[in-house]
Amino acid sequence: SEFSVVISKVSTGSYKRQVYEVPSGKQLVDQALIDRITWATWTSVLGDEVIGIWSRHAEKADVNCACVSHSGINLVTGDDFGMVKLFDFPCPEKFVRTWF
Repeated sequence: SEFSVVISKVSTGSYKRQVYEVPSGKQLVDQALIDRITWATWTSVLGDEVIGIWSRHAEKADVNCACVSHSGINLVTGDDFGMVKLFDFPCPEKFVRTWF
């Protein structure tokens, strides 16, 4: 899960990204508000910011992990095929080129 000052983001088993206030546990559903959040870390494989990590032939479970660099400009992913891939962050364009 991801933490900002008072917000937590989780990815569910049904591949949905949900955002909650902490400590109240209230789910945030206002997309405009969610889009303005600056996350302290990013380890999610879901979201518009990382849509480019998914290849044309990828299934939902193929990409297992992701982590943004401390500088916030690179994203590394790991997948079911043992590949570690490097992307620019954010990577909102579908099917972007990867750096191996």
